[in-house]
Amino acid sequence: MNDRRIVSGMRPTGKLHLGHFHGVLSNWLELQKSYDCFFFAADWHSLTTEYADTSGIRESIRDMVLDWLAFGIDPEKSTIFCQSAVHQHAELNLILSMVTPVSWLERNPTYKEMQENLAAKDLSTFGFLGYPVLMAADIILYRATRVPVGHDQLPHLEITREITRRFNYLYGEVFPEPVALLTESPKVLGLDGRKMSKSYGNAIFLSETAEETQKKVMSMVTDTQRVRRTDSGDPDNCVAYSLNQQYLSGAQKEEIGFACRSASIGCVDCKKMQAKALVEAMAPFRSKRDELTSSPAIVAEILAHGASKAARSAAETMTLVREAIKV
Repeated sequence: MNDRRIVSGMRPTGKLHLGHFHGVLSNWLELQKSYDCFFFAADWHSLTTEYADTSGIRESIRDMVLDWLAFGIDPEKSTIFCQSAVHQHAELNLILSMVTPVSWLERNPTYKEMQENLAAKDLSTFGFLGYPVLMAADIILYRATRVPVGHDQLPHLEITREITRRFNYLYGEVFPEPVALLTESPKVLGLDGRKMSKSYGNAIFLSETAEETQKKVMSMVTDTQRVRRTDSGDPDNCVAYSLNQQYLSGAQKEEIGFACRSASIGCVDCKKMQAKALVEAMAPFRSKRDELTSSPAIVAEILAHGASKAARSAAETMTLVREAIKV
């Protein structure tokens, strides 16, 4: 057992945006420096909500992995693979489903919430109800000891821990019980002030051009209490400032804050400064992504290599599982 192993996945359901970078990728970049990381594209998890139209999943996988690589997720340090390329995920999912009480799945805090939020989709499926079981299989298949999560994801991990305890109680101590590795996951606001989300149409995507990013920043909501140019503003109530302050230097933040409150700068000029800072911060990523895109086979090669490594580890685990359940 590797007590420094981490497993984390991301569903390929479309282009990644700034919320994904600040909520997930920035943490992955730090974790790969000191942990044995397994990062995977959770394409089977995409089927829980996108089963009726799977046409975009493969392209989303490629785009997503390109973003990972461009931001610095290193295949020499981390194992990068696609969930469906390692069939043991499905095998362990099946076995765990035999011992998981339905009541555990029905009390999942996001089960009814997602059904309500995605009312246009029929989510009354076995796969959607049972996705926490597949999530548990994803994690313990690699006998991971830590899972990077934010506070809002702790209930999901607790189901994994319960399933692990139940399996070990029935069949012996096969799996380590994974613990949460709490990570910072700031709420990144979108163009309209709501949480940044593809479904809200308010996202700034990582793969956009500098011009597209700049145009979106210029369309952002500012301090709604500042009606006229001569009115003093409050940066703390400005959506544009909230999103972009992490790309500004300390001196720039101080300058904009003073100028806004004293009404010596207008919202348009303020957003121009913020757009410039964001575009400059993203320039190395865009350059690296363009370089990677010029090598069409690179994503497939990295995923294949990662899947081979992941499958070896998964096969070792399944040998232990079969011995434990005697089937």
